[in-house]
Amino acid sequence: MEPLLLALKWLRAQQPAMEQLLSELVNISSHTPDLDGNRQVADRYAAALRSLGGASLHIQLRAIQKCGPHVLARTPSSDATTLLIGHHDTVFPKAAFSGIREDGDLLRGPGVLDMKGGLVVIAFALGALEKAGALASVPLEVISVSDEEVGSPEGKQLVIDAAPRARRALVFESGRSGDLIITQRKGTGGLKAVATGKAAHAGNAHEEGRNAIWALSRFVDRAQSLTEYAAGITINVGTIAGGIGKNTVPEKAEALLDFRFVTLRDGDRVIAALGDAAREAAASVPGTQITLEGGVLRQPLERSAASAELAAAYGRAQAQSGLGSGESALLGGGSDANTASSLGVPAIDGLGPRGRGFHTTDEFIERATLMSKAEALTRFLIETASS
Repeated sequence: MEPLLLALKWLRAQQPAMEQLLSELVNISSHTPDLDGNRQVADRYAAALRSLGGASLHIQLRAIQKCGPHVLARTPSSDATTLLIGHHDTVFPKAAFSGIREDGDLLRGPGVLDMKGGLVVIAFALGALEKAGALASVPLEVISVSDEEVGSPEGKQLVIDAAPRARRALVFESGRSGDLIITQRKGTGGLKAVATGKAAHAGNAHEEGRNAIWALSRFVDRAQSLTEYAAGITINVGTIAGGIGKNTVPEKAEALLDFRFVTLRDGDRVIAALGDAAREAAASVPGTQITLEGGVLRQPLERSAASAELAAAYGRAQAQSGLGSGESALLGGGSDANTASSLGVPAIDGLGPRGRGFHTTDEFIERATLMSKAEALTRFLIETASS
């Protein structure tokens, strides 16, 4: 029997096992700051990969200083690899939302969609290849990070390290309606603006003060005005704080802002424009200064001819597995696909089980799509093993 037929025959009997693994992963709370929870879920996922992939997978946990361990796995073939990327942290503290729950054709819980369901898809597709005797000959690497929900500040280095070996990157974030494949995501950035001036008594020595809040307010106005909806550029000042009381001219004030952009060039342009806005705002309130800390967190996932071709090929594998295909519209949120794309690796995203409600307590997946998404990945990996 051909490897694909063998793989699919085994896989199609695994729905209960897939749901069992998903339940175990979701029932371990793994909010990004919860280092122990992330360690437990990393251990459980590594054990699942070890059991399903057998001797064909080399697996390790990469311990990092500020977050839980990341999971890495690779086959013996190391050239022109396919990267399979995911994350095992969630946005939910245990007290806010925890545990998996069956709801007819749906499974609900923190991470079922974003994105422990995607991790299960990867694990069982690799298990199917192993059962068919094909896994060892497929060049691939698995990366599951524990800090994606805060921008992968440390985990992205794993993608950077793997990029020179990679022919393509597949990211198993939340599956979208119609199984549309993500080929475009905005880049993301964050800045802290710190304004400094001179404190003074507001009644007795007002003229001696240099009001940091006034300067920062002028910066906020300039920064917000840089938003260009038509170009996909947004700037949002989300918090502002300063001063010690109404009768003291404030010596210091701070604001945090988020910015999103569509192209690498736009990201550079936004950074430069925000720098100009800070200098202009400080100059308009003599005796104050504004410094900016931070910058681009994730470069954009830009659609290219290569990523469009990859999306079309993966879409065919999805269609053969009873799923939809096609490309999703531009998304505002970033993922580790952005990192891979910025390094020249064709990347697509949204390949996990179909569902809705990520980052809300209504999060769910359509349980049947665990199987169909795993089947699509199995087909794709076998069909592209030598390309």
